[in-house]
Amino acid sequence: MHSLERIERAAEMVHRHVLPTAQHCWPLICERAGTEVWVKHENHTPIGAFKVRGGLTYLSELREREPGVAGVITATRGNHGQSIGFAARSLGLRAVILVPHGNSVEKNAAMRALGVELIEHGSDFQEAREYSETLAAKEGLHQIGPFHENLVLGVASYPLELFRAVPDLDTVYVPIGMGSGICATITVRDALGLATKVVGVVAENAPMYALSFEQKQAVSTNSSDTFADGLACRIPDPEALAIILEGAERIVTVSEAEMRAAMRAYYADCHNLVEGAGAAPLAALLKEKQQMAGKKVAVVASGGNIDRDLYLDILGGQD
Repeated sequence: MHSLERIERAAEMVHRHVLPTAQHCWPLICERAGTEVWVKHENHTPIGAFKVRGGLTYLSELREREPGVAGVITATRGNHGQSIGFAARSLGLRAVILVPHGNSVEKNAAMRALGVELIEHGSDFQEAREYSETLAAKEGLHQIGPFHENLVLGVASYPLELFRAVPDLDTVYVPIGMGSGICATITVRDALGLATKVVGVVAENAPMYALSFEQKQAVSTNSSDTFADGLACRIPDPEALAIILEGAERIVTVSEAEMRAAMRAYYADCHNLVEGAGAAPLAALLKEKQQMAGKKVAVVASGGNIDRDLYLDILGGQD
C-alpha cells in the first residue's frame, strides 16, 4: 500500500506525538512457548493501544486536505475511538464517536476524557457504524471508517519499529479486527524486503477473516460474540481482505478460553496487562507451539484496555 519512504515520513510524524514502543524477549514467555518470542508492546502507547498511530496520520492528512472540516465521526468498540479522540484533540477538531450499547465502561470513560462526544447506539459495532454514517450526513461531519490507507500508514510505524529492532523474525502473529494492524505489518514487511511470515489471529466467535481467507472471498457473519472487543467485527473490509489474501501466511482462530489463558500468561510471565485482542497472538502461538518450536517469533500485544471487573474475573480463572 505504501512505499518505505512514505512509511518512514509518517513514522517521523507519529513519533512527534507517540514514542516508539518496546519489543521485549521475556524469558518466561519464551519458556512457555518453547521458542524465542518477542513481544511488541503496543499496550504501552498513550491510549494503551496501537490505534493511536493511525488516527494521527489520518487526521493530519484530512486537516491538510480540508482545512475547513467541521469535525469527524466514527464508530468503535474503544481503541479506534480513543485514537481519533487523541488526534482530534491535538488538532482542535470536533470528534463524535459511536459505540454499541454495553460497550466497555472504561473505554467509554477514556474516550470522554479525550473530549469526544460519545453516543451509544445499536447492539454491536456494525449497527453503531451504520448509524454513524447517518449522523455524518445529517451533521456535516467527515465519516471515518474502520479501515483506510491513511490509518494503515500511521499504524505501519509499529511494525517498522519491530522489524528494524528484530529483523530476522521467522513469523509475527497479529490480531485482526478490521485489518489495519495486519495490513500495516504486511506492507512494512514487503517494503523492507523481509521474508517474515505474517499470521493473522481472530476469535472463533468472530471468524469473518478466517472464513474469508479460507474461501478467498468476503464472508460475513451474523454475530461477533467475543469478549475481545478489538476482534468483535462481522463484515470484512474488501481492501483489507485483498491485502490479507495476498500477504498473510495463514489465519489462526482462538477460543475465548485460549485468549483468557494468554492474558493470564502475560500477567504471570511479564506482569503486563493485555486485553483479549492483544492476547490473541500469544494464544495462537501457544496453540501452534509444536510447529513453531525453534523459530524466532514475534507477537503483537496490540492493547491493554479492559474493564477492571472483567480482568479480575479472567485473572481468577484456571488454565
